Amino acid sequence: MTFPNILSVLRIALSPVFMVLFLKDDPVSRRLSFIVFFVAVLTDWYDGWHARKYKSVTNFGIFIDPLADKVLTSFAFGIFCVLGFMPVWMLVIIVLRDIVVTLIRSYDEYRGKTMKTSFIAKTKTFLQMTYLFFILLLFLLLTYDINPDTKTAINSFIFDSSLNFALLFVITLITLYTGIDYLIRKEYEKRNETAQEEKDS
Repeated sequence: MTFPNILSVLRIALSPVFMVLFLKDDPVSRRLSFIVFFVAVLTDWYDGWHARKYKSVTNFGIFIDPLADKVLTSFAFGIFCVLGFMPVWMLVIIVLRDIVVTLIRSYDEYRGKTMKTSFIAKTKTFLQMTYLFFILLLFLLLTYDINPDTKTAINSFIFDSSLNFALLFVITLITLYTGIDYLIRKEYEKRNETAQEEKDS
């Protein structure tokens, strides 16, 4: 197994560790969970860089790397659902879309077929990761001895504010839209290939 693939497997292994540490709900565990999440995200960047620089791209890597990313984000959104400020239906939409599309894309790339990632899909990933880091940073702040009013404001934003719900709602809608868009583009590509094959024959 190549080094980038090891990092991808490590990222999957770190995901439940991150979740368990976070849900222990004590300051030290919460801080450690943030470190674990940050390390996992760094492995995502580094394994891609390493694979391209040293030309160690493998079929297994094509499959496991994007899947590991989605496993990590799914565990993070799962934590939010357990804590009660993210509805279950949002989690189901995000997880199903990301896992299903990732598996289809990975299988296509394994067969040598690639579909360019759309701008809206890249935007979706950026919004998801930005939101996750933002909320996790707020939870990290709560583990320190900060002003009580600030703590109250942070908790109120996370658990009770319509703004946080709206952010989650927008992320969920964009995630759902990108999944539908991908499947439509996939079907359009398939029909074009079939038409070309019939024309060539």
